[in-house]
Amino acid sequence: MSSAEINQLSDNVEKLSVNGSTPVTTTEGSPAPETQKNEVPSSLYVGELDPSVTESELYEIFSPLGPVSSIRVCRDAISKQSLGYAYVNYQNQSDGEKALEELNYALIKGKPCRIMWSQRDPSARKNGAGNIFIKNLHPDIDNKTLHETFSAFGKILSCKIATDAQGNSKGFAFVHYAEAESAKEAIENVNGMLLNDLEVFVGPHILKKDRESKIQELVENFTNIYTKNFPLEWTKEDLEKKFGEFGNVTSLYLATDEAGNSKGFAFVNFENHEDAAKAVEALNNSEHDGKVMYVGRAQKKRERSEQLKKQHEALEQEKINKYQGVNVFVKNLDDSIDEARLKEEFSPYGEITSLVIMKDEAGKSKGFGFVCFSSPEEANKAIAEMHQRIVESKPLFVTLAQRKEVRRNQLSQQIQARNQMRMQQAAVQGNMGQFAAPIFHGQNFMPPMGNRGAPFPGAPNPMMMQQGVPAPNFRVGANGQPVPVYVQPVFNDYQQGRMQQQRFYQNRPNQMQQQRKADESLAQTLARIPVEQHSTFLGNKIYEKIGESQKVDNPEAIGKITGMILTLEQPSIIAALENDDIFNKQLDEAIEAYEAFKKDGNDAPASSEAEQTEN
Repeated sequence: MSSAEINQLSDNVEKLSVNGSTPVTTTEGSPAPETQKNEVPSSLYVGELDPSVTESELYEIFSPLGPVSSIRVCRDAISKQSLGYAYVNYQNQSDGEKALEELNYALIKGKPCRIMWSQRDPSARKNGAGNIFIKNLHPDIDNKTLHETFSAFGKILSCKIATDAQGNSKGFAFVHYAEAESAKEAIENVNGMLLNDLEVFVGPHILKKDRESKIQELVENFTNIYTKNFPLEWTKEDLEKKFGEFGNVTSLYLATDEAGNSKGFAFVNFENHEDAAKAVEALNNSEHDGKVMYVGRAQKKRERSEQLKKQHEALEQEKINKYQGVNVFVKNLDDSIDEARLKEEFSPYGEITSLVIMKDEAGKSKGFGFVCFSSPEEANKAIAEMHQRIVESKPLFVTLAQRKEVRRNQLSQQIQARNQMRMQQAAVQGNMGQFAAPIFHGQNFMPPMGNRGAPFPGAPNPMMMQQGVPAPNFRVGANGQPVPVYVQPVFNDYQQGRMQQQRFYQNRPNQMQQQRKADESLAQTLARIPVEQHSTFLGNKIYEKIGESQKVDNPEAIGKITGMILTLEQPSIIAALENDDIFNKQLDEAIEAYEAFKKDGNDAPASSEAEQTEN
């Protein structure tokens, strides 16, 4: 070993610290700066964000406190809408601690953000250690106030008040401490305290499965009973005497008004379950002074709400099953048809249990109604015989009635299937846009040539047609020159062997451009037009009518809604085009389904916020 190497080794030995660690050196051999030693990456979770907050806006807020390595606003995979939370990653932990201290609950676009350390280990959140539950909170207490109150007992990893859809407090919250001892100390010191004149309850957080098992145990061994519909003259002493016959009553509460008069219900708590069960069995449905008394197990408000909800859902399902397959929807009714005439038309096909024609506020028919038969066979027979039958010069549309939710789901599924098909076609064709190259009417059209074989100015460029650019239609101007006419495309899905997707443009044949007679109906016009051009003709009419309604101002949305309406059967489309009320009803349903699909067409991925806290 050379003398230079021996001297270098001696210097390094002398620089050893007391705990035996060696100094960190740079590539040149000199010690690294102190700031470089403490650089430990840290990740912060930032919640309660306004949906309009972007990464650049967060960078402007968090970067002044230290170098930020990355920022990510979590978004829905389909709609790309913000989920209301983000992750901010600092290059060292000291900057993250500074941001947590200075920016927690700071206002970002008018909303106080909630910052905490990002917890990647799910076991630390789900084992229950350090988690406490607080209830009976005053509505004015927010996350910041709660954090300041409970931070006195230790380091808080997460703190959140449960809120409803409008952002209002539900009156309970969760706090997760880094140490279990801090949680124990908070329970001992805060439980039973008055916060904003309300006595709060603070206890260990119990997992949902443990709570449910505990509730089931309480149900099976209840001691508290609820009674009502007893004589109003009964006093608290009368109730104690009546229920004392079955065992020792530890407490009894009789509900009274401000004047001290009985409200007719009470709660009675027995010492043991057997006595309470005997009282329920003996006194329930017993008669006193002409009243049938009710006695049963006392239930929590949440349990009663869930039970009533289940009963309501059962009644709704029973109602659906009752009318399933027997309720017939009829539309395109003439204004002169009343319920007596409608019953006369449908009574030959079976027994009609109910019938109604929907009317507006002025009592005028809306052009549709419902006919309910006694059996599905009768309903199917009526549909087969009456569908497209002309009554008072109008073809009826008859089908089984569907609930509004079912129709909306069907329209949403149609939009979703159509978009998936377009995305697949776009993937096949590369970067040619969101949709596949459209099929143009007259795509082999040769532009008119000038004297030297060159196309007239404004004539379609063959290269544009090859690239998928829609070619304009042409009409002859006053000077004999072709004048291009550009029109808005619409979409149409129809059955021809199998479902095909086509985009069509207003390119009417000569016979469509002729002036129709004033008394000519759409059905008569379609009768003298080739069948393959019916969809184009009706699509143009629907597109124009949607534009005239001024309910949709986006050309792309008008095209898609036109395609949705074109999926209906032709008699229904003709009826809608000839009756503004029917058309507006179909248009409103299509717009509603289109907007619902844009927002909730697919299930959004589960929020990562659930990984941050047990609640």
